Amino acid sequence: MIWSVACFVANGGIGIMGKNVNLDLERTEELYNVAKALASEVRLEILKLLNYNSFNVNEIAEKLNIPASSAALNVKILEDAGLIHTELQPGVRGSMKVCSRKSDNINIQLDTLKLHSEDNSFYINMPIGNFVDCDVYPTCGMVNENGFIDSEDNPRKFYNPKRSTAQLLWFHKGYVEYRFPNSVLQIGREKMIEISLELCSEAPNYRNNWPSDITMWINGIEIGTWTSPGDFGGRRGKLNPSWWLDDCTQYGLLKTWRVNKDGTFIDENKVSDIKIGSLNLSQGNFISVRIGVKEDTKHVGGINIFGEKFGDYEQNIVMRIDYSI
Repeated sequence: MIWSVACFVANGGIGIMGKNVNLDLERTEELYNVAKALASEVRLEILKLLNYNSFNVNEIAEKLNIPASSAALNVKILEDAGLIHTELQPGVRGSMKVCSRKSDNINIQLDTLKLHSEDNSFYINMPIGNFVDCDVYPTCGMVNENGFIDSEDNPRKFYNPKRSTAQLLWFHKGYVEYRFPNSVLQIGREKMIEISLELCSEAPNYRNNWPSDITMWINGIEIGTWTSPGDFGGRRGKLNPSWWLDDCTQYGLLKTWRVNKDGTFIDENKVSDIKIGSLNLSQGNFISVRIGVKEDTKHVGGINIFGEKFGDYEQNIVMRIDYSI
């Protein structure tokens, strides 16, 4: 059974439209449990009752004029089928089981041939300033399209609320961490995850020959390191605002980390045998993506991360998930 949340992505956000249960003939046991749960007039009446409110077992028994033991048995069958949610709450005589409806729709796919052909892609656009955690070391700083966000070379400034407006950020070593919603993986099964962003090394002013080992982690698992050849300057970035000085970092390279069933790739080059199944993308409430420079790496050359209004590429950090239903 797949609990699906119909959703859309807009400006980095998710819109929730309702809960569905998606079933098919390949999930025989789950389909049987749901069919069994619905094959009872009493259980259908319980579901109707829970359309309007949450009730404990005794309240359900009273409203339907059935014994409490019968209400408890039918509630258990609905719970096992995943159609209702229950939780224990304190009552007058100990704890009581409170019931609420869990789904809005039940969809049954009878044509199993289509199950393996319905592939989809899901995109999330993450502004570079929307990191939820960081551990950065000077040189470091952030700017938006209008100017500097607080002072340079003070890691404490990375907690300034205005960081959400950042269009370029940089640091010598450490990391920034982003959290992407994984709602789409309650609908389908992941086939590929891809993260793309514009980035380069970080040096005083700029140095085109300044290697830096930039690493990415997904859900705490190190998936691959790319060695940036330099901190690029010498010409203006195509999107940079007019106030940004010519002798500063100007642009980066658009790089893509990709994980699928065959392993992990940076652009088209395989860098590790870590496969998508080991990332636990559907677990928890989000997908963690950490980007940084390790202290013990060979080239500690810093990092610049570009937003959609700096550098050469009009994009933020973009996550793509390919999944099948």
